[in-house]
Amino acid sequence: MSVTIVLGTQWGDEGKGKAIDTFAGDFDYTARYNGGNNAGHTIVNEFGTFKIHLVPSGVFYPHVTCLIGGGVVIDPGVLLEEINSLRAAGIDLDGRLLISPRSHVIMPYHKLLDGLYEEAKGAGATGTTRRGIGPTFADKVSYNGIRWSDFADKDVLNDRLKMQVTLKNKVITALGGEPLDFNGVRDEYLGYYVQIKPFIRELFPIVQGGLKSGQKFLLEQAMGSCLDTDWGTYPFVTGSTTIASAATTGLGVPPRAITEIIGVTKAYTTRVGAGPMPTEILDDESVMQTLSEVAATTGRIRRGGWLDTEVVRFSSMVSGIDALFLTKLDILSAFEEIKICTGYELDGQSSHYYDLDSYQLGRAKPVYETVRGWHSDIRGIRQFADLPREAQEYVERVEELVGVKVGWVANGPEREAVMAR
Repeated sequence: MSVTIVLGTQWGDEGKGKAIDTFAGDFDYTARYNGGNNAGHTIVNEFGTFKIHLVPSGVFYPHVTCLIGGGVVIDPGVLLEEINSLRAAGIDLDGRLLISPRSHVIMPYHKLLDGLYEEAKGAGATGTTRRGIGPTFADKVSYNGIRWSDFADKDVLNDRLKMQVTLKNKVITALGGEPLDFNGVRDEYLGYYVQIKPFIRELFPIVQGGLKSGQKFLLEQAMGSCLDTDWGTYPFVTGSTTIASAATTGLGVPPRAITEIIGVTKAYTTRVGAGPMPTEILDDESVMQTLSEVAATTGRIRRGGWLDTEVVRFSSMVSGIDALFLTKLDILSAFEEIKICTGYELDGQSSHYYDLDSYQLGRAKPVYETVRGWHSDIRGIRQFADLPREAQEYVERVEELVGVKVGWVANGPEREAVMAR
């Protein structure tokens, strides 16, 4: 029995897709167990460059079976677009992509409400991706959700969907939106179901049977640990649990079956949307441009800042991380000096991430130490010992501050640009 979880230790966009693609060839199954298409994993391999939002990133290994668990909310249009693009690249999905009938479906009213809620909040908007993720999870826990299993009985679907469209139209019109047509929504989604039905299968016996027979599972977390509904910077978070424990509810893996947890950490910090980010750089245009990025899912600019080891340390503790996968070390080659956040101060007092709510964290001042940069191009280096000494020392200092071993270092987008330690 072997279950490895790969999760992000920051606010998402850590490079989980690269880590998963690195490991997946050694596994029998890869699985998504939380989130939805608000997460994006970028994969660069011999097939091309892919931005995957729902299909597990292990899909590029032909012997690997890919599972989408009941803890994932699914936009069928996005899923079918991914399926078609993968098939166009020559990836065979027949019998290899399996979707839980327990997974909830993102409906048109979820996406419409997501945008209307954000607009109504004005300056208090939380920075949602407007993909309908939050409203779908809200319906799930308020007994209003629609699952793929509902589509198996047209009468059940008809009754449940009619009720939801009627309810949601009241809210939509109250917020100034145009009401949805029930028949149009039903027919569109029945069309999606016809195409997705061949992939739908109850996953519980597959997972349990695989565990009993000693097969290997690689579980792919979406989003980052600090976007967790309970442990993240609420309310600037996502709609699902993003720490390791979500694998139990989202896929049906018992906690005692989890054998390894790998935390993916970017060598600096980025965040998309609203919410506190203590190490965000706002006063140095050159550094801002180097560390800012374009988000794979939304196309929005990621806010950039120095590495916050207080956040990574917390994430490592709350999920019990065994090793770190450090990504994008090559980006820091631009700097002669690099700052590392070792903790916070608030109102003159030393503070930890877990001491502060989001609004206090927004006022907290990062405590930095400065280390020497290597200021040379390290792309193409494939052995850790061949890195400049300053780059090695940076990685070693991260280990010391977080208290977790860095097992892998990535210094480029290519599959082979990973150094195992």
